[in-house]
Amino acid sequence: CKHAVAVCFQYQQDIGIREKDYIEEWLNRVERLAPKKLSEQERLDSEFFLVYRIFETPYGDDINLYKSKLLKSGKVNRGAKIAIYNTPYNCRDYSDVRDKAFLPKLSSMADIRGNYKFFAQNGYHVLHECLKTGRCFFKDSVTPLTKASEKIPYEIKWKKAKEKMFRLSFQSKIKDCFIVPTQPITLIDKKNNLLYDLDSNIEYDLLQQILKAPEIPSNQVNNVYQTLLKNFNQLELEIPATYKLKQIKPKPIPSLDIFYNSDEIAKDAYYLELNFLYDEHKIKPFPRQEKYSIYTENSKIEVVRDLQVEQAAIDTLNAFGFKAKTTNLDLSESNLTLSIAGETNQQEALKKWQEFLEVHVESLKSQGWQLDFHEDFNLEFNLDSYVEVESESNNDWFSLSFNVRFGDKSYPLAPLVSSILEEFDDVEQLPEKLFVECEQAQYVELKTKEIQPVLKTLFELFDRKQADESLKISSFDAHMLADMDDLVQWKGNKEILKLSKKLKDFAGIQHVKPPKALKLELRDYQQQGLNWLQFLHEFKFSGILADDMGLGKTAQTLAHLSKLKELGKLNKPVLIVVPTSLIANWRNEVKKFTPNLKLITLYGIERKDKFVKVNDYDLILTTYNLVGNDVEVHQKRKHSYVVLDEAQKIKNPKTKMARVICTLKSDYRLALTGTPIENHLGELWSIFNFLMPGFLHNQKLFNEYYRKPIENEFDSQMQKQLNKRIKPFVLRRTKEDVLTELPTKTEIIKLTQFENKQSKLYETIRIAMQKKVRDAVAKKGVNRSHIHILDALLKLRQVCCDPSLLKLKEAKNIKESAKLELFLDLIDELMEEGRKVLVFSQFTSMLAILEREIKKKNISYVKLTGASTKRDKIIDKFTQGKADVFLISLKAGGVGLNLVEADTVIHYDPWWNPAVENQATDRTHRIGQDKKVFVYKLIIENSIEQKIIELQQKKKALQDGIYDNGNKLEDKKFDGKDLMDLLQS
Repeated sequence: CKHAVAVCFQYQQDIGIREKDYIEEWLNRVERLAPKKLSEQERLDSEFFLVYRIFETPYGDDINLYKSKLLKSGKVNRGAKIAIYNTPYNCRDYSDVRDKAFLPKLSSMADIRGNYKFFAQNGYHVLHECLKTGRCFFKDSVTPLTKASEKIPYEIKWKKAKEKMFRLSFQSKIKDCFIVPTQPITLIDKKNNLLYDLDSNIEYDLLQQILKAPEIPSNQVNNVYQTLLKNFNQLELEIPATYKLKQIKPKPIPSLDIFYNSDEIAKDAYYLELNFLYDEHKIKPFPRQEKYSIYTENSKIEVVRDLQVEQAAIDTLNAFGFKAKTTNLDLSESNLTLSIAGETNQQEALKKWQEFLEVHVESLKSQGWQLDFHEDFNLEFNLDSYVEVESESNNDWFSLSFNVRFGDKSYPLAPLVSSILEEFDDVEQLPEKLFVECEQAQYVELKTKEIQPVLKTLFELFDRKQADESLKISSFDAHMLADMDDLVQWKGNKEILKLSKKLKDFAGIQHVKPPKALKLELRDYQQQGLNWLQFLHEFKFSGILADDMGLGKTAQTLAHLSKLKELGKLNKPVLIVVPTSLIANWRNEVKKFTPNLKLITLYGIERKDKFVKVNDYDLILTTYNLVGNDVEVHQKRKHSYVVLDEAQKIKNPKTKMARVICTLKSDYRLALTGTPIENHLGELWSIFNFLMPGFLHNQKLFNEYYRKPIENEFDSQMQKQLNKRIKPFVLRRTKEDVLTELPTKTEIIKLTQFENKQSKLYETIRIAMQKKVRDAVAKKGVNRSHIHILDALLKLRQVCCDPSLLKLKEAKNIKESAKLELFLDLIDELMEEGRKVLVFSQFTSMLAILEREIKKKNISYVKLTGASTKRDKIIDKFTQGKADVFLISLKAGGVGLNLVEADTVIHYDPWWNPAVENQATDRTHRIGQDKKVFVYKLIIENSIEQKIIELQQKKKALQDGIYDNGNKLEDKKFDGKDLMDLLQS
């Protein structure tokens, strides 16, 4: 419409006006930066303005300020002098913006007489600030100084003074000039009032001293000239008439000095220094000038350099791998010092040095180069060498000394290569040639491919933090020596070599026929387990059978021991240590599956009467609690095996139980556990410390070398290395892998929210405990405040379960219980569907509440806690169908029960460790289960329980990492900070 057109037209006009205004404003800003003419000075409310006058005084060259004004003639009067240190205040009424910008700085630098002395770069800056005002004059001139665009060249000439005497004189194209001592030096053309920069980087102090030189006798002119040029090549100094000039152009010869220099920056460094010989004159490569002057007493020799030939020589050395040295040696800047050190890794540097000495030296000599090896250069390479191994045995350990031998000399290999191996993540990354330093600067060349098995052994087994000459290994490490026999000369005990040869010829784990006395048809994976256990026995190994809960670790172990008896290899009793809750299970399975194995149970007060009979039995069954009490009896004999069921019981190596069990004597050891890791890798170390002491080093070294990099730094390379090391000695299968017929297990997280009163109670407890914990942490630190933190977490978990669990006044009157209501609704649904339910809780007091509520609903149930007696009858009542609900405390019934009659599991409260929950779940999800299993986890939303679920995921990732190369470890660290974070919910 026409209105729209009018608006657009007006908008275009406005744009044009705004653009015009903007351009004018910008031009005004630019003009204000231009030097002002005197007639254009902004005087504010005054007719006066500042004038800057430069004078030459007895005290030096300085600048004075004057309060001046324009005369009617248009010239500037001299005006009244003003002390510089008062200018910011005294001149406020007659100074413009340019004056005010730098007068404070000028004032602060005034001397005691109120004058400013020019000096160096600061003086140069002040001088040019004065020029910008347009009011800077030389002395009493009426014409202001201006800056010339070009620079002025100069020369110091020899002027005849009196007979046979000369003096030095400053000469430039300006006849009448005044030198201002700035940096760069400034000249004032007095006649034309122009300011020039001197075309030179000479400093004023030097120029001043040159011009103050005394008169010089003619017979000393050449000497003075030569001395000045030698020390100050920046001087433009006239050649004396008495001095001879000669120019030569010989062919350059590269000259190499080869030397050793050790300084603080580059230790044990070897260098090349390159110069060029022009006849008898040695010239350094830098600076790169076409002519090089050499001064003698009465002459100057000018050498015309061939820079192309010089560059070709530099390029040749660069091609050999030598680069210009960057660290500072006590050498002139013009030297070209080259080195390999620092450019590549040490092995690569040594390789290039070896090639230089063995190949390139002779080539350079044949091309006419001059090479000078200094006395301190003693670098040598020996190519004729081999590796030998000396072996000594002590019980189950072998001490291997790997030595490098050449000629009649022998050197331990381990400390020589330890620092080399630290540079590489894997032996495969090592260069083709390996140089080891046997003595200072004396290197032996080893061909990596030929001794790779030796290096792999050292890489896997050698403790890089020590420099021992021998390597202590056990028979468990024998497999790592399998490829070494043909590559080294072996001396001393050869028992471990025989074992390694046996491993070398090992074609795989052989199928073993089940023992005839076994009353069990082994599943395929159980047969594989028997094969593996027999393999360990054959090669004198111990190991961990880490199958998932419910896959029959007990049955596989009994089949193995029964087979050993059948073969006549079970010549001493086997000590089996189990949790108290599993005593009955072991008895039943021995009786059921391996009746050929004679079993004695050391349990209860009457066990002491049985001690004298144990040698008449194949199996000795006892508990973790009792083995410590009876340790003196057990230590008197050496067992065929010590078997630990639920071996995670010794996950803490500092406990008395773990220490005692490690002292038991046996030929072999076996750990049974579906969870070798529950919380951290230190638990895995503890189990291996029982199985194979020293196999994973001592605890401190294990923590530094494996645990810290894997858990804290998510180092997948170290995870792979640990997995590779333990792989032969750990067998794990999951139910998902081997029990394809096992019904599915479905996990369901059921969320609910607090009601009003319970929510307020939770928040009150959280805030109060958070303050208490923060105070404790502030006083003791996180790691020493765990008791306070865990107490706080316990109270929060109790609120989530049921407020009545808290023994606090605030909780007594709160009848709301969100989770209990959720549980009761769920139980009603499950009972209508005819389900058989296992209910787990860590709190026996919570089980009592559930028991009370279930009774009200007339639901048949049984309950098992640590205080329960007649445990077997309780279990039978459920398995025989006389109860629909089984209330179980996690600690009392989380392991050792076979409850496949159930098809539903309820975890009333989440536990920190997912492995413990899984063990509980697997009471029903195991062999023999023919129904789908549903697992319910009851969680209070936006509470600590949700944080526990997140923590479970972190721990599961750590556990899984042992079996899948650590791919799930990233960002799964858990530490004291995580404990504090739990208090935020």
